Amino acid sequence: MSTSAIPASPAGRDRRPLGVLLAANVVSITGSMLTLVAVPWFVLDTTGSPARAGLVAFAGTLPVVIAALLGGPLIDRLGFTLTSVVSDAVCAVATAAVPLLHMAGGLSYGWLLALVAVNGLFHAPGETAREVLMPRLADRAGTTIQRASSAYEGASRGARMLGAPLAGVLIAAIGAADVLLLDAVSFAVSALLIGFGVHHGGRERAEGVSRRRPTFAGYRAELREGYAYLVAARLLFAVVLMVMVTNALDQAWSAVLLPVDARENLGGSVSVGVISGTFGAAALAGSLLYGVFGVGHRLPQRGLFIGAFIVCGFPRTAVAALVPGLTPIVVTCAVCGLAAGVLNPIIGTEMVRLVPERLRSRVFGAVSSGVLVAVPMGGLLGGYLVQYAGLTAAMAAVSVTYLLTTLSPLVLPAFRRWETAAEPPARALRAEPAPADS
Repeated sequence: MSTSAIPASPAGRDRRPLGVLLAANVVSITGSMLTLVAVPWFVLDTTGSPARAGLVAFAGTLPVVIAALLGGPLIDRLGFTLTSVVSDAVCAVATAAVPLLHMAGGLSYGWLLALVAVNGLFHAPGETAREVLMPRLADRAGTTIQRASSAYEGASRGARMLGAPLAGVLIAAIGAADVLLLDAVSFAVSALLIGFGVHHGGRERAEGVSRRRPTFAGYRAELREGYAYLVAARLLFAVVLMVMVTNALDQAWSAVLLPVDARENLGGSVSVGVISGTFGAAALAGSLLYGVFGVGHRLPQRGLFIGAFIVCGFPRTAVAALVPGLTPIVVTCAVCGLAAGVLNPIIGTEMVRLVPERLRSRVFGAVSSGVLVAVPMGGLLGGYLVQYAGLTAAMAAVSVTYLLTTLSPLVLPAFRRWETAAEPPARALRAEPAPADS
């Protein structure tokens, strides 16, 4: 895996835009963690139904998949900064509407489903736009993609570490509805930071994207090009398939299994914050060890990826299902989080290495849609498993599926060529070129 330095741009080094991007991501993700904990808790408080909590998780994540499936070329055309700002602004309004309607007595279950769907629809393009901006701002700052990716992931992990326990405490103190107002504020702050503080000193649109009036044929060709590239890049495609399954299982855990376990066995919302915060803190430590302190760079990347994935997932639900009490889950999540912290920097570095810059919005959008496509079913099936099979059986089923998925790189051929994987040849990309007026 290449880790060569990226030279600074001719205008000289400027680390401020990269710093602002990291700060905006921290603010946005901290607020998102408040929602991640507060929304299922709000649904369980108001309906008492794990199945309805799972349906809300489904409604919030299905539009994320749709946006990721179709949004790559749109991000190219709007520009990365504008996409991020609009995304955060709409999410701020949709999130604030939930508690405001609830306080006014006008929040039906249907309105709740609609509002979380709007949030999900606009959330994914903003995240993709910021991810595409990251390597450009790393270039501007004169740092390596690997270090920037580790810093980006470390900042995200740090936000999750802070956001989850804060959410648990705030829910206990002021209620889930008021916590959602704080999340709306975080989206607004992120939009302002990106809008006024991120100037990457280069092209705002991807290379090869015309400024002329778009056509459906051109949009379709650009969209197809991103997916064709992803399928042809065998290693990247294999990683996407693997993460697709584990993300769905993680959604079942965070949206249904953990909140129900906390309500029934662990003493309330604070335990959700403690467990999620411990996982986030350990993941941050893993990211720092891998990227900032360079420990992970000296290890074989394929072996590190496989080992970390095996450790990071299935032990959480296995221990929760078999061992009573809060302490065993917290200790297990510390170990799992440490392993999880190295995964995204590895994947992020590989994506930048394998995907040419002109295709990154389209391919990164295809990657996002791929890893998210099963997430809606994760929350939905998790809710119905708990409702009709019981919490312990649901956790056991998730554990077994997670373990089998993370063992798959030991037998899949694509992972055996990790170190030698390269961009797919042009003849493997069977996408039509975009028309000249696109």
